[in-house]
Amino acid sequence: MPTTATTIMNMTIMVTIMAMITIMTTARENAMFDDFFLRAVVAGVGLALTTGPLGCFIIWRRMAYFGDTISHSALLGVALSLLFQLNLTLSVFAVAALVSILLLFLQRRQALSADALLGILSHATLAIGLVIVAFMSWVRIDLIAFLFGDILAVTQSDIAVIWGGGIFVLAAIAWLWRPLLASTVNPELAEAEGLRPERARLFFMLLMAVVIAIAMKIVGILLITALLIIPAATARRFAATPETMAIFASLLGAIAVVGGLFGSLRYDTPSGPSIVVAALVLFIISLLPLVRRSGTPAAQQRGQSS
Repeated sequence: MPTTATTIMNMTIMVTIMAMITIMTTARENAMFDDFFLRAVVAGVGLALTTGPLGCFIIWRRMAYFGDTISHSALLGVALSLLFQLNLTLSVFAVAALVSILLLFLQRRQALSADALLGILSHATLAIGLVIVAFMSWVRIDLIAFLFGDILAVTQSDIAVIWGGGIFVLAAIAWLWRPLLASTVNPELAEAEGLRPERARLFFMLLMAVVIAIAMKIVGILLITALLIIPAATARRFAATPETMAIFASLLGAIAVVGGLFGSLRYDTPSGPSIVVAALVLFIISLLPLVRRSGTPAAQQRGQSS
């Protein structure tokens, strides 16, 4: 007999396939979609598949505020790329990576609490970025697009960057899955087994920087963390193991992208916020009493057994 988790997973895959078929059919009927809508869907789905597993570790490690800090630092990367005429994606990644390393260093020094450090770095990088942009009067910049995303403006090169970066992140997560999961459940035991949890934590932060860099154009600086957390939180309601939770999070994120884009097109709403609202709707549905959970939350179950 198939388990509830397997049934939900099969249904999710079917819904995703049906949604993609609907999109392709609509695109053939309306040439307008060929120019921007299909590119938006391909880019958004690629990002959702990447943020799913990463978002699970953010929830398990209780690092949501860390995600906000790194995403806010992206605006400083945007400002520096415009000021020095650098590649936007590389500039955002460099700043996010530097902030991650700086945060890890300061936490080791234990000069301030983790919350205080996150608050300082988050708002400081955001404010510095805004000040630099304000001084660049010769540059016309659409701050709204950077803050809330403009997925409908993605190009083929953007899609290549998103999928290339996404494949790299997923491959890295698969390679680091055991040390990341072990250090999440029990850092001391992971250290005793020689898994080096500090190194896994550093790699995880750098992977976060990669995702922030490729996701900025999709949902914007202020909403990246939502796309990381909400699908993973929804998946946690159904998954009994960490592996199924990661898969569910990716699929639910893809459904949220497709639903949000259709809602944006239908009601003429901003695409980035619409995707987040669609993800929120799925989360609210998962809280309904009629929606039964398949087991204890992923990772928590392992924590209890250990």
